[in-house]
Amino acid sequence: MGELCRRDSALTALDEETLWEMMESHRHRIVRCICPSRLTPYLRQAKVLCQLDEEEVLHSPRLTNSAMRAGHLLDLLKTRGKNGAIAFLESLKFHNPDVYTLVTGLQPDVDFSNFSGLMETSKLTECLAGAIGSLQEELNQEKGQKEVLLRRCQQLQEHLGLAETRAEGLHQLEADHSRMKREVSAHFHEVLRLKDEMLSLSLHYSNALQEKELAASRCRSLQEELYLLKQELQRANMVSSCELELQEQSLRTASDQESGDEELNRLKEENEKLRSLTFSLAEKDILEQSLDEARGSRQELVERIHSLRERAVAAERQREQYWEEKEQTLLQFQKSKMACQLYREKVNALQAQVCELQKERDQAYSARDSAQREISQSLVEKDSLRRQVFELTDQVCELRTQLRQLQAEPPGVLKQEARTREPCPREKQRLVRMHAICPRDDSDCSLVSSTESQLLSDLSATSSRELVDSFRSSSPAPPSQQSLYKRVAEDFGEEPWSFSSCLEIPEGDPGALPGAKAGDPHLDYELLDTADLPQLESSLQPVSPGRLDVSESGVLMRRRPARRILSQVTMLAFQGDALLEQISVIGGNLTGIFIHRVTPGSAADQMALRPGTQIVMVDYEASEPLFKAVLEDTTLEEAVGLLRRVDGFCCLSVKVNTDGYKRLLQDLEAKVATSGDSFYIRVNLAMEGRAKGELQVHCNEVLHVTDTMFQGCGCWHAHRVNSYTMKDTAAHGTIPNYSRAQQQLIALIQDMTQQCTVTRKPSSGGPQKLVRIVSMDKAKASPLRLSFDRGQLDPSRMEGEAWILSSTGSSTCFWAESCLTLVPYTLVRPHRPARPRPVLLVPRAVGKILSEKLCLLQGFKKCLAEYLSQEEYEAWSQRGDIIQEGEVSGGRCWVTRHAVESLMEKNTHALLDVQLDSVCTLHRMDIFPIVIHVSVNEKMAKKLKKGLQRLGTSEEQLLEAARQEEGDLDRAPCLYSSLAPDGWSDLDGLLSCVRQAIADEQKKVVWTEQSPR
Repeated sequence: MGELCRRDSALTALDEETLWEMMESHRHRIVRCICPSRLTPYLRQAKVLCQLDEEEVLHSPRLTNSAMRAGHLLDLLKTRGKNGAIAFLESLKFHNPDVYTLVTGLQPDVDFSNFSGLMETSKLTECLAGAIGSLQEELNQEKGQKEVLLRRCQQLQEHLGLAETRAEGLHQLEADHSRMKREVSAHFHEVLRLKDEMLSLSLHYSNALQEKELAASRCRSLQEELYLLKQELQRANMVSSCELELQEQSLRTASDQESGDEELNRLKEENEKLRSLTFSLAEKDILEQSLDEARGSRQELVERIHSLRERAVAAERQREQYWEEKEQTLLQFQKSKMACQLYREKVNALQAQVCELQKERDQAYSARDSAQREISQSLVEKDSLRRQVFELTDQVCELRTQLRQLQAEPPGVLKQEARTREPCPREKQRLVRMHAICPRDDSDCSLVSSTESQLLSDLSATSSRELVDSFRSSSPAPPSQQSLYKRVAEDFGEEPWSFSSCLEIPEGDPGALPGAKAGDPHLDYELLDTADLPQLESSLQPVSPGRLDVSESGVLMRRRPARRILSQVTMLAFQGDALLEQISVIGGNLTGIFIHRVTPGSAADQMALRPGTQIVMVDYEASEPLFKAVLEDTTLEEAVGLLRRVDGFCCLSVKVNTDGYKRLLQDLEAKVATSGDSFYIRVNLAMEGRAKGELQVHCNEVLHVTDTMFQGCGCWHAHRVNSYTMKDTAAHGTIPNYSRAQQQLIALIQDMTQQCTVTRKPSSGGPQKLVRIVSMDKAKASPLRLSFDRGQLDPSRMEGEAWILSSTGSSTCFWAESCLTLVPYTLVRPHRPARPRPVLLVPRAVGKILSEKLCLLQGFKKCLAEYLSQEEYEAWSQRGDIIQEGEVSGGRCWVTRHAVESLMEKNTHALLDVQLDSVCTLHRMDIFPIVIHVSVNEKMAKKLKKGLQRLGTSEEQLLEAARQEEGDLDRAPCLYSSLAPDGWSDLDGLLSCVRQAIADEQKKVVWTEQSPR
């Protein structure tokens, strides 16, 4: 458009058709941006509108919104011809300078001596025109101050909410403490009851032993009786055998009766002897009966003995069981006692934090009171300025009266008075903006009547009548003060979707936006170059839902064609209701987020979104707070979470990346990868991995996460990493995602404090470390999210993870969508230093003893502090080359970067004597020290007694310093090697262990944490 370069004075020389063609080409932008109630007073004074026209434009029931009223105003002005176009452009110069520049291509410089001739020019007109500009500037300043105060108030409310949350947590801890006290007392009474039961059981056991002894004595007596009965039975058997022999002899003698009487007599005598020896048959029956009874009583005694033995065994088993229960009860009592002590210490610490929170709350209250005082003071100042404005209005009315009187006098009298009158001072008083009152439906009449009632007490009848005439007459006059008040009130009464928050693309101006291409009728939407994207974002805001051109189906209609250019970013604005139902995405932080499926017939499909398109950024204004997220290096889990929040009108920045999409599909089909995610984490808690497929993880292990949406939501897929080659090992499985891992960490800490499953002996070196308590600094990040530095990790080209994006578009950490600050996973990056790394030994006292021995060996040397003058110190400190102040009497001695690097260049390990806080400083210098932790206990301290005496340190001081420094190890931004006390027996053995640990750590990959920005 060649007409855009013409002068302002040349606009009046253009014909009517050219002027209206210029405005019609930008009609869409004009009707969306202007406010008709602002322009009608000026147009009425310029004699291109009458009162009826103004009433129809502002209050017609057919015109339901501002855009319709503005369109009707343009139609009315078009019937006025060239004068209507020129008057409309001049009104834009005052009230909408950006629209004036868009239409004419000229800067809205107000030349008070070069009006169009439709209005009478005077010094008063120039003064009021300048006042309008100054009032607009002051209005913008006041709006900016209001936004700053609102943000400050919101921050104070957030701090107050956090303080109240922590106070509720403290009350809960006090309730838990009282509950634990009640449980301890109940356990104590239970122990007393068990002691009484054990005493009664011991009495029963002694009685059973006595009964057992009586049964044994009775058994012995029965055995003696049985022995006697056996002897009697043997004698009876002998007698029966003798009788049988006698019968046989009698039979033999019967045949030999002739042997003689002597033999018979002899036999008779022997028979008598035998009869005297034998018992009678009755006696024999009695003996047999007594023998049976003895046998029966013996069997009963045997059975009773067996039952008593069983009861004795059961009593012994029950006694052992009760003893074990007693030991367990005592152990539970000791654990409960230790837990109470831990809770007491924790409550004391929490009480101290509560005191600090109360101080912070008092400071916040004082800051709020000071802000309120400042606001009240500003209101008082505004009241005084308002009074000054009324006074100036009076002066304006008086000057207008005098001007009309002078105009009514003859020209000769005017010249004579001009000679005699003193010149009016050209300095004008600065006008300030008043608080406007929103007008009612009858805004003009009510505003005029209210203004008249306010001014009647100060103005004369003539001046007030002339003031009202200036509102209602058709004679050209500048906008009055009441008109300005009305415009300010309408500014505050506008709907929230104002034109400043709309993204508008001019239809008729192909060069208005960077990256726009004209003359191509085959394109469907407008493309922006990547280099021009920041400029566009700084000047234009996303389109509001209330100002869109929507078709009958509710889908955004494309307004003009654009050119598809590969690898350039395209901004698409459309109705994204349930966006994840319209599209599905794949990818990750390594490859980017790609559209994988588009629902046919959806709004995304009508906007020509296709599989293979990479989503660069999403902008969604309907949520509170508003958010704009960059998805180029977010994980798949985070991208799905962000896109799930979109449920309404949104803007997507996309680009075509067919090669990356094809590579990702090939990897997924070949099962080389399951997603496009790839990053490394350091685990801060131990996880058992009980379920099938879960990975068992130890605290301080480094894992390579390859999928954040593995088998759905809630778990990640990770590989254990080789410490020397940084390659993924065969051990892989699932781990909880960040939020679930955070809950496990909290539960593990609660179990450790309540049940005391692990005793607090950090220097024992025996049990496996379960947790590493790391918290985020909320002063460096918002309460919702945190962020990490972006960078590239070789060999997998892993870009830094911008995990969660806040409402302002800044990257924040993928863990923290809660007020909790415990960190279960820490993002790490690898390093492979080629030169020998410095060595830092913990505790420092042990490090000093070992440094004296190590510096005698080849390849080790102490890093000495350097003396620096004040000028050198300031210069080196400004460059960031100071590590820490050295412990040398006299001061001005510092451990510097130059000293450490000079030893590293000599292929020597530098032995550092610095604190653990200096590790972060060394990492910023790309120096990665080897941290060796020597576990300390009382037995080990005695072995180092001689070395401690040379340093002037006692064993108690060593143990205390070791406890403090071991607590700082959890906050170290790198891994460390720990030496157990049972691995060496003397100082030489410890020295050998340290050398082996240094050699092993030099071969490993260095993993450092990424700090939040």
